[in-house]
Amino acid sequence: MDTDGTHDGQRVRTDHVPRPTRPGQVSPVQGLVPPRPAHAPSAGPALTDWLSTPRPEAGPGIWRFGYHPREGREPEAATDRALLSGAVISFLACVLVWSLLSNNYIPYTDLLVKLFTPRDWWDLGGDPVDGRGTAALQAYMLLVTGLLVVWFSRLGSWGTAFQRLVAARGVRARIAGAVVGALFVLLLIGTNTLTVLGLAGDHLPYEAMSPGTQTVVTFLVYAAVTAPVLFFFARLARKPGRLETALSTPVPATESSAENVLWTEVRAAGLVDVADRLEAEARAGRMNDVDHVRIRRAWETVRADPSRMRAFADAVRDKGAAACVHPSGSRDLPVRAARHDLLARQVLLGTVQDGERNPYARRGSGIALDPGVLGTSLLAIGPSGAGKTSRLVRPVVESLALQALAGQAAVVVVSSTGTALGPDEGYDVVVRVGDPGSVYDLDLYGGATDPDEAAMLLAEGFVGDVQGIDVRRAATTLAQLLGPFRAAYGRFPAVPELRELLDHVPVALAALREALEAAGQHRMLRELDARERQHGAPADPGPALADRVALLDRPAFAGFFDTTGAGRPFSLRALEHPLRVRVDLPERGHADASRMLARLLLAQFNASAAARTDRTLFALLAFDDASHTLTAEAVRGIQRLRSANAGVLLTLRTLDDVPEALRTPLLGAVGCRMAFSGVTTWDGKRFAETWGTEWVETRDVTHRTVFADQPLTRAIHAFRKLVSGKAVTTDAVTVRQVERERWSASDLAHVVPPGHAVLSLTSVRGERAAPLLVRLGGQG
Repeated sequence: MDTDGTHDGQRVRTDHVPRPTRPGQVSPVQGLVPPRPAHAPSAGPALTDWLSTPRPEAGPGIWRFGYHPREGREPEAATDRALLSGAVISFLACVLVWSLLSNNYIPYTDLLVKLFTPRDWWDLGGDPVDGRGTAALQAYMLLVTGLLVVWFSRLGSWGTAFQRLVAARGVRARIAGAVVGALFVLLLIGTNTLTVLGLAGDHLPYEAMSPGTQTVVTFLVYAAVTAPVLFFFARLARKPGRLETALSTPVPATESSAENVLWTEVRAAGLVDVADRLEAEARAGRMNDVDHVRIRRAWETVRADPSRMRAFADAVRDKGAAACVHPSGSRDLPVRAARHDLLARQVLLGTVQDGERNPYARRGSGIALDPGVLGTSLLAIGPSGAGKTSRLVRPVVESLALQALAGQAAVVVVSSTGTALGPDEGYDVVVRVGDPGSVYDLDLYGGATDPDEAAMLLAEGFVGDVQGIDVRRAATTLAQLLGPFRAAYGRFPAVPELRELLDHVPVALAALREALEAAGQHRMLRELDARERQHGAPADPGPALADRVALLDRPAFAGFFDTTGAGRPFSLRALEHPLRVRVDLPERGHADASRMLARLLLAQFNASAAARTDRTLFALLAFDDASHTLTAEAVRGIQRLRSANAGVLLTLRTLDDVPEALRTPLLGAVGCRMAFSGVTTWDGKRFAETWGTEWVETRDVTHRTVFADQPLTRAIHAFRKLVSGKAVTTDAVTVRQVERERWSASDLAHVVPPGHAVLSLTSVRGERAAPLLVRLGGQG
């Protein structure tokens, strides 16, 4: 039951189920607490808060952890000049009204305070009799002043004006603006223009105090008056934007909601002691987010098969939070570089920019990826240094690796040697092709046992990108050799043996014929005879296949792709297990061989994902660089992954790395598309065509010169032209609906700032999110 029931009932070839990366690696002691990683829910009581934080249903790509939909409508856009004039005019109006009230030019303004205070505080003329009436009147005027400031600030949009005209110019401008505001308010208080000090201190019995007590009381009065002012403007000086506030302020959890989340179903099933043990583990800090999700998945298998309930209960009683652990023994990753929410299976990529290019309801919300959108596959385009690896590939791979530890997913990432995709300890299998110290080898035939299937996979990987060669004919050529060899020797040929057969080496063919005759494989002899007849024909794909196989028959790859059983080959047939796999390709020294292996891995993944009998695990194949990897058959295979609970993540520097005939089909095959900052206009044109158009409202302003008929009017117009240097004009505004591209090629190439990307998403259920301008960096 330690494998949460996911692997117990599966029968997969044991030679294709990898063990931990380093041989002899000791699994962590089950009862110990794993180290607390960065950007993860902390162990202990905070885990209950993490569980209790609401995750409302939302559209594709929305970070659901503590999400609150943005209410209201987008306010009317105002120019900086209109904001400034509105703020200044409303401030002057506020000062005027306040001055009229303070100097009693508006009658009966103090009637309200006199109605709600004792009659003996006022004389017949309405003046205060003593300090009590004076204090009440001062407090009332201070309240009226506050209401005036609030009302006129909303009327003149002071906050928006400060954000756009001051704070938008940088941190220094925000601090300077806050300092000026604080000094202005303190000046009003110090000069008794605002009677705050008089209200706070003038009515205290100073005569009865000693000189020292008077000093202390005076200091406290000043502190009580100035502290709120300083606190307000200090917050204004360091106030974060709405984007950061939305991410860093989750909804506080309540204890009752936490108890309702924790193990309710386990307790309801009669396993009260098991639920108590798990709850105690969480509250004592011995359980993390991976443990919770892993045990929750184990409980789902128990609900599906009640016969496993006893094994589940025994495992929890024996090991607590370490029950049903991943076969590697790991309960967490060595380090986390992104922010994850395993309960929603999401990884935070960044935030939607709060700008006019994005829908008002999505501005400031977090953008996240999960299997629900990755199941439609994702294509990302961006130049080198745009952040494709650090801000996209690694967070996604890290999220799927955590889900693999929880028994929910399997992930395979293909990258060049030295790519920063996390330490080796974060993977179950690390295949370093061309490295003699690699623990694991790569199964060239993808775990296939049928010669025709293996031949199709090899043909797709070897010559799928070669123009003029029919992949099916190449597969037939390979099958005519693989079938007889397997019938004779019980295995597929190794790379040197396959090269000799394709090169039509007489000694190799003679040895194979003798073995077939000795085994009585007369049908396979006919296959071999057919290959010999076709060898040397004008359209024979054998020489091209031999040239491609020769790329792998190099001293650097000696000992790799072994088929004799001496090594530890990894096969993509193991996708039915929650594995974390990284394949390092020698891109620097063997670029052609690396691209060929990448094509082969993509072909094997498409075939293995579709052939899985258990599709409960989400499978992802991620390419850090998919240049020269895609073929026509691979693009068709990507379209079929959605129904197989699988997906691929492809990153490219430019669409020019894809054959021209496949660029449009590729953009149509994937459901998620991402254009990083710095893409060319040629690539941007493809994205613009894919994202289509939308109806927008435009305003055309026409300036018309005013010609005056009267002498006085002409004189006034002449004076205005002399002062301003411009003729007197009137504006004619025309409003209309037009259809425009959501993102034009020029905008994608020149408007997207560094560290940003334009991302569109599609879920496996068919929900779509329009292309959004996203500020990358999801640590929160």
